[in-house]
Amino acid sequence: MRRGAAAIWDMDGVLVDSTEAHFEAWRRMAAARGETLTRERFLPTFGMNNPDAIRVLFGAVPEADARAIATDKEIEFRRLLRGRAAALPGADALVRALRAAGHPLAIASSAPRENIRAVLEELGLADAFGATASGDDIRHGKPDPEIFLLAAERLGVPRRDCIVLEDADVGVLAAKRAGMRAFAITTTRPREGLAGADRIVDRLDELAVEDFLLD
Repeated sequence: MRRGAAAIWDMDGVLVDSTEAHFEAWRRMAAARGETLTRERFLPTFGMNNPDAIRVLFGAVPEADARAIATDKEIEFRRLLRGRAAALPGADALVRALRAAGHPLAIASSAPRENIRAVLEELGLADAFGATASGDDIRHGKPDPEIFLLAAERLGVPRRDCIVLEDADVGVLAAKRAGMRAFAITTTRPREGLAGADRIVDRLDELAVEDFLLD
């Protein structure tokens, strides 16, 4: 009998179309500092936790200032997303199909816990996931595997029985370092940037429940 893998989902760029809301929130944080943020500078930070993103975007910032920037940015992000959150094509159907088939599901996102709660409520998926690991729960962001290992631990599933869904190169690398398989979606990165994944798709409706069965 083939057994069902646990599906560990990244959130931004995988479950929800949130790129524009994140970009606009960061753009406003930069403008408040008298800086101009381009999309080209922003995109490589997508998938990073806030401390790492702030270092890339703004350089060396005092810790208290970095915390304030991160707090203000996430408040602005949630305001921008409210009432406009949309699941990426195939995401909602795949979540529900996997859940109906008995696969354990978790969210493992570098986002703050409050963002995850807000997004899942907006999408009507607040009860779909058995565990959540957020940026608030870890010390090391992706590509460190900590967040995926924590999600597997909270699901009570061995790492070898987990498949991670990711859109970022750092997320794919974190999944592989965790000893998990990785399915990548090309929402925010080109295929060549996701080459380490076990499978790459352009849309989640290219995946089916059968793809989450393990030998």
